[in-house]
Amino acid sequence: MENPNWSIADITSPDDEYGAGEEFAAGRGGMGKGARGKNAKQITWVLLLKAHRAAGCLTSLASAAFGLASAVRRRVASGRTDSDDAASSLPEESPVLRSRFYSCIKVFLWLSVALLVFEVAAYLKGWHLSAAQMPQFALPSSFGVRGLLESLYTGWVSFRVEYLAPPLQFLSNACVVLFLIQSADRLILCLGCFWIRFKGIKPMPKLPSKDLEVGGEDYPMVLVQIPMCNEKEVYQQSIAAVCNLDWPRSNIMVQVLDDSDDPLTQALIKAEVEKWQQNGAQIVYRHRVIREGYKAGNLKSAMHCSYVKDYEFVTIFDADFQPTPDFLKRTVPYFKDNEDIGLVQARWSFVNKDENLLTRLQNINLCFHFEVEQQVNGMFINFFGFNGTAGVWRIKALEDAGGWLERTTVEDMDIAVRAHLKGWKFIYLNDVECQCELPESYEAYRKQQHRWHSGPMQLFRLCLPDIIRSKIGFWKKSNLIFLFFLLRKLILPFYSFTLFCIILPLTMFVPEAELPSMVVCYVPATMSFLNILPAPRSFPFIVPYLLFENTMSVTKFNAMISGLFQLGSAYEWVVTKKSGRSSEGDLVSMAKKEPQQQRGSSAPNLDAIAKNELLLQRKDLKKKHNRIYRKELALAFLLLTAAARSLLSAQGIHFYFLLFQGISFLLVGLDLIGEQID
Repeated sequence: MENPNWSIADITSPDDEYGAGEEFAAGRGGMGKGARGKNAKQITWVLLLKAHRAAGCLTSLASAAFGLASAVRRRVASGRTDSDDAASSLPEESPVLRSRFYSCIKVFLWLSVALLVFEVAAYLKGWHLSAAQMPQFALPSSFGVRGLLESLYTGWVSFRVEYLAPPLQFLSNACVVLFLIQSADRLILCLGCFWIRFKGIKPMPKLPSKDLEVGGEDYPMVLVQIPMCNEKEVYQQSIAAVCNLDWPRSNIMVQVLDDSDDPLTQALIKAEVEKWQQNGAQIVYRHRVIREGYKAGNLKSAMHCSYVKDYEFVTIFDADFQPTPDFLKRTVPYFKDNEDIGLVQARWSFVNKDENLLTRLQNINLCFHFEVEQQVNGMFINFFGFNGTAGVWRIKALEDAGGWLERTTVEDMDIAVRAHLKGWKFIYLNDVECQCELPESYEAYRKQQHRWHSGPMQLFRLCLPDIIRSKIGFWKKSNLIFLFFLLRKLILPFYSFTLFCIILPLTMFVPEAELPSMVVCYVPATMSFLNILPAPRSFPFIVPYLLFENTMSVTKFNAMISGLFQLGSAYEWVVTKKSGRSSEGDLVSMAKKEPQQQRGSSAPNLDAIAKNELLLQRKDLKKKHNRIYRKELALAFLLLTAAARSLLSAQGIHFYFLLFQGISFLLVGLDLIGEQID
């Protein structure tokens, strides 16, 4: 630029070009033309500046595209896929059985590619007719006068009209009906949540928390359990938060239930427990040599301790949870004079919800779960699935329900269903929050969702006879069977995967089977809008949320099938990886409350342990890497192929949905969402 001093701030309005310029010229001796010329040149420089900024945006987009291409190249070059983990984690499961679902997707993919080539050739030959003309074209008078390719295309059109379209249309209509039923259920839940807010309904304790401060005799005996396994990133903050609970130390006992198989992690956790013991906390360290039953076995073993009979309530916190000091004072009073209350559940809040796109999308899903599902079910039915942590149980209710069982990977839902069948009621507190951490990598989130969706199907198979024989009312039985299990745990992943990942692409190649635009666009958009209402700040992410939920349907559907038919992967238990980000903000406030002598009273040789921990963290960092997920990648190409096919028949909204859904599958399949590891 000739004069870099021109700036956009020099022009305040369109009138400045003449009015302000003439005033300036009058003050300078009437040089109006020069002023107007100067202002015209000024506008030119402003336009050039805007063009320069636009070029900078294009440059940044180009650099982002190159970065994306290099990331894809690194993923492909590394050759690490999700099958590597499956082969190492479940060696007893047949490889053929493990890859059967992936093989079915590959069959659909190759079939769609072949049909796309066939349809493009037919379109170039001028045989691509409208849906109304296809039946006439599919019944030619003579095959002898036509070429081989034309005859094959004619036979294909006739075959799909007569044999493929009717069953595909039937399956499509069935999935649409299930989709609408599930959407109606979600709408009713949202209306129930709106009614709760409009009326200001919330559970009220018979003994206010302030009355607990009057006398120590009102404080019941509470047992606090922290189950953990190789979670060295978060053990300090969870133990510190629990030991700082505002409750008489004579009336509380903390059990650190360590299932770690790493000696270094065991030493670190044990040293932390001893540090708090020296500070006066009533805390014990328990370690199992044989890790049977995972978390359920850990909790079951802890409940067999002789001193447990002295306690009336037990509260459970996973290793990444940090309750506020007044947590017990805000939850335990709800049990007072309510002998039929078995569980008081608090809400989760997330310290890393804005860490990346993956955590933002998880926050939307979980906010709807807690704000709408848990609150409505707790208020109107007195039942919901126990979340496994941040809840207070009456020990009598646990014993009456049969205690912890290791028969499924969702021991928390198992104990909740059995307690509900025994007549116990649950209370959900939406205004009591407990901070925790969301998985930041797609690999950790994928494994978590697999466990959360395979376990309920295992439990449904086991609990169905007990539900039918139970003495609870008919409506409660119906809620358990049809709403809690079938609609929300089985039908939801089934229609999400079948409708949007299989039926919709197939209708592009079999256009006689139609899928209404209402089902493709308008209803999903409405449901996504309802889902995002409890987290209004996440509204800009409504489109990525819709696409990502459909992308996760492949994992949820696979997990549902594994649990329903008792496949080997249904019993897979992988501890969700933690990053320890929640300790960055919370331990600062904790340190201000801790006595100064506590930091010096550590176990001997702790410096050597810390050095070993640093070496172990570096070793783990080298092992971590991003992967390629084959199922998601195959579905990405299937959807993109169907999007290309939809261009031939001008499908409109179907094309855009298939295009963006295919891109979302592609990004997830290449592990480009969530934590990125160099």
